[in-house]
Amino acid sequence: MDLLTIYILSIFFVATLVRSTFGFGESLIAVPLLVFFIPVEIAVPLSVLVSIFIAAFVMTQDRKKVHFYSAKWLIIFSALGIPLGLLLLIYGNELFIKFGLGTFIILYSFYSLFSKNAFRLETDNKLWLFLCGFISGILGGAYGFNGPPIVIYGNLRNWSAIHFRATLQAYFLPAGIIGMIGFWYKDLLNSTVIYYFLIALPVIIPAILLGRYFNKKLKDDTFLKYIYLGLICVGIALLSQSFI
Repeated sequence: MDLLTIYILSIFFVATLVRSTFGFGESLIAVPLLVFFIPVEIAVPLSVLVSIFIAAFVMTQDRKKVHFYSAKWLIIFSALGIPLGLLLLIYGNELFIKFGLGTFIILYSFYSLFSKNAFRLETDNKLWLFLCGFISGILGGAYGFNGPPIVIYGNLRNWSAIHFRATLQAYFLPAGIIGMIGFWYKDLLNSTVIYYFLIALPVIIPAILLGRYFNKKLKDDTFLKYIYLGLICVGIALLSQSFI
């Protein structure tokens, strides 16, 4: 096994562990580190393919923990936002959007961490489902960055750690499949992507199982603190991209 293969397997073990534990975040780890040594047209489809596998695996494990009502409407409203996202990709200012989104995510996370009366939704709310789903679709269509609004909705609903993890996968699974269809259409789902995916499975599966164990051990208040810290990292990453 050469050093490049070991490097790729190590990245996917860590990224999958984060995704399985918290429900999101593996692409922020995997893609930036992969593109140091493999082309982006390999790294991105590979990361999406791994994401689909993780989501399907988790859904098989914990399908009874999914808030299907929330996931259904988030997917529907997200689909409505994708066309606008594509227009934004063509005509919008990417740096300005990333700066605004990064700033909002950081401020929201600090507010949620330190406010004693942080806003919460007791039940599913169509307006908030629409806002988070639609914005997610816009960001996904424009930059492939649809996770943060979905994470914010889960925080607003105060989902438990296991429900949070499972429900996010119910959203990411169809979103990933749609993205992979696009990669296939553009001939980016090639033998190299499949090769790296197959050799990564022996480290991905144990990482999923270990992440599930960690997820169950986290208390809900501790879990949410980690989620907010993760969102702050996302926001910082977006701000850094806006200045590059």
